[in-house]
Amino acid sequence: MAFFDGVTGGTSPNSGGASSFSVSRLENEERSVVAKLGRFSVLEYTRDRSVGPDNAVTEYFMSKMDVRRRQVIIDLDGSVPAVLQAGAMQWVAGNVESETGIKSAGDFFGKALRGAVTNESAIKPEYSGIGKLVLEPTYKYIILQDVSSWPGGMVIEDGMFLACDGSVQHSVVARSNLSSALAGGEGLFNLSLSGNGVVALEANVPMSELIEVELNNDTLKIDGNMAVMWSAGLQFTVERSSKSLLGSAINQEGLVNVFRGTGKVLMSPVAPTSSLFAATHSE
Repeated sequence: MAFFDGVTGGTSPNSGGASSFSVSRLENEERSVVAKLGRFSVLEYTRDRSVGPDNAVTEYFMSKMDVRRRQVIIDLDGSVPAVLQAGAMQWVAGNVESETGIKSAGDFFGKALRGAVTNESAIKPEYSGIGKLVLEPTYKYIILQDVSSWPGGMVIEDGMFLACDGSVQHSVVARSNLSSALAGGEGLFNLSLSGNGVVALEANVPMSELIEVELNNDTLKIDGNMAVMWSAGLQFTVERSSKSLLGSAINQEGLVNVFRGTGKVLMSPVAPTSSLFAATHSE
């Protein structure tokens, strides 16, 4: 039986404890769950039949290259809310309520500033209750991470956040040398996640292709913004590849991203093609 086939759950205040919804055929021969962590599941479309003569050939070859629609499904159990990127919800079933997560005017301006510098939405809706929450499909790869497995927290590249448990804390971290980051064309700030809970991230490459580098009081230098996520305890700077301007000119590397300290870095092996992912979610 498929993982979600015939699922029932959720209660209504007037239902006397009976199930208030039933979900069938969420999985079938064209789509199945490929990953699960905590309350989060990833539904992948192995074949997409919602095509026409004008795009059938393109969709066929996209599926052969693993470019497929994927959706995050969150089973709300009444414990903690789920926090989403604005506009990410597709449908929700059950006794579930949505709030903005804004507690005051000061909280709003703080979150607006954080969203402006990290390429995230200023307001992230919070969904609480008992039910099933399904997010909009995306062609990007979905990476599920247990935030508690990153001692001290994790930092992610701009625009990757999709959803997380409400128990996960959000903060903004700045580069150690902002002038070099600006000169290198890199962002000045990144979103840091800490605490306990699961986070769902959107990435241009799958988790299986990411290279993991463990640092023990050492240094990692990367030419380009290929780092996807890294330990919050690492010092992150943008520096010249050589101590002298002449040396940087000779080796033709210029500025590089530098990680120092103890922790881990997950990075893409190559710079990903971005044209397909210009729009985060599929129509």
